[in-house]
Amino acid sequence: MQHWERVEAFIAVVRFGSFAAAARELQVSNSHVSRLVSQLEQQLGTQLLYRTTRQIRLTDAGQLYYESCRHLFDGLREAESLLQHHQGQPTGLLKITAATTFGDRYIAPLVNDFQLLYPQLKVQMYFSNRQVELIEEGFDLAIRMGVMRESTLIAKRLCDRQEYIVGSPAYLARVSAPQTLTDLERHNCLVGTRGYWLLQDQGQRKDLVVHGNWQANSGPALVDAALKGLGLAQLPDYYVEEFLADGRLVAVLNDYRFKDAGVWVVYPQQRHLAPKVRLFIDFLAERFAGGVPLG
Repeated sequence: MQHWERVEAFIAVVRFGSFAAAARELQVSNSHVSRLVSQLEQQLGTQLLYRTTRQIRLTDAGQLYYESCRHLFDGLREAESLLQHHQGQPTGLLKITAATTFGDRYIAPLVNDFQLLYPQLKVQMYFSNRQVELIEEGFDLAIRMGVMRESTLIAKRLCDRQEYIVGSPAYLARVSAPQTLTDLERHNCLVGTRGYWLLQDQGQRKDLVVHGNWQANSGPALVDAALKGLGLAQLPDYYVEEFLADGRLVAVLNDYRFKDAGVWVVYPQQRHLAPKVRLFIDFLAERFAGGVPLG
């Protein structure tokens, strides 16, 4: 058992990138994790990690040992999932990640509703605009938006997602509304996280790099800038629908709107999906059936 604990600490350090992150995951102290890894190295008679004040990285021996041992822990988790599946009840910790604003506004309330149904389940939510590595960082699933890239992960579409190019009436009174993509060259384009706009031209996807004097990795900040007439912005439907309805924003270039974006739940491929994951995916599918749930 002691040897197993040491190996678990070593795998956690590698997967989460630091002793501190591993300690948080294992719910022990940093010093305890460091001591376990040192004991494992002494036991094996070889150095597994290079340690500096800024980072850790695997030695060649550490890489070989990690690749072999991580499959043991993955197999253990799968065995536990199989047992839970047999029992039919969601138990343990459900770890979920999503983009910050979307997660705060839409995913957190759904997770809270889900836990009311299954109070024995522990949940952990991590909202970040960084694309989290699910397997390496120990997450059960992610909520992602837009167009899915090729991946070994399974992606299930929850609902459609439309992106609009919008401007305020005051801005469009100063600079006439664009009719073609070329017209955007004379507009101040407010740039979000991506640095380009996702569009469709003659049936083909087009990632158009746009230019302006404003950029932020925040959807609410982008909405505010558009409402105040600073320029044109591309934003998802759930940010702008109320402002389009009351006229505070106007959509332009609708013929170029990309039609194949969506909201997705993404999770690692497993032969036996844990009840906590399977039930939560089913719960999301039901709540998103009519589009992004508004409450």
